Amino acid sequence: MFYIFGFYKFKKIKEIKKNKKILNIFFIKNEIRGTIILSNEGINGTISGKKNNLNLGIKKIKKVFNFLNFDSENFSLNKFQPFHKCKVKIKKELVPMGININKRNLNGQINPKKWNKIISDENTTLIDVRKPFEHEVGTFKNSINPNINNFREFPKFLKKLNKNKPVAMFCTGGIRCERATAYMLNEGFKEVYHLHGGILKYLENVPKQKSKWNGECFVFDQRTSVKHGLVEGDWDICYACREPINDEHKSSE
Repeated sequence: MFYIFGFYKFKKIKEIKKNKKILNIFFIKNEIRGTIILSNEGINGTISGKKNNLNLGIKKIKKVFNFLNFDSENFSLNKFQPFHKCKVKIKKELVPMGININKRNLNGQINPKKWNKIISDENTTLIDVRKPFEHEVGTFKNSINPNINNFREFPKFLKKLNKNKPVAMFCTGGIRCERATAYMLNEGFKEVYHLHGGILKYLENVPKQKSKWNGECFVFDQRTSVKHGLVEGDWDICYACREPINDEHKSSE
């Protein structure tokens, strides 16, 4: 079995190019694959490997960047290695919004087990900030999707919303929403929440019988999608259009 670890950490990072090289060498040596994004504001990624090797990789990340705990993390298991290789990339932003955000919306973080109560309030606007094709694979009931393919367009979408009405947001691992809600507070929104750890943490912690999630969650690796308990889902990637398809799409071709 392969262990999969998703995470992010907001922290000022120095010597990025040097540390990128250190991680690349270490991961290749220990047969750890996946994608990691480095920027001056922190680190974000998903990596996979055999249990002992992955644990070494997690310890290495913490040691290289000098911190004890991630801001968010999730674990899952899979029968096959879901990544083809190891990629460590350097970006200007962990979430490409093209704006400078110095504060985090820690007060708006909602634990997965308390999320159902927040989104059950009919006065709350529920927003799925992911791309349209991710939204199609699965989402929370009554959620709104901005229908944008570039997160830099998200500030324009916000102009359509009532700043005085509560807003709850969610995404795959939580980092897009954390950045978005911090920006919204800065823009004058009164009450904004985000699902801490994202959909993956929700599916990892909330039993299916108590869940308000419909469908599966798209993931950016060879699994394509995951279900409750973060087990591999039923969706595949179309080799022609490179978007997710299920059995219903296949039967209609």
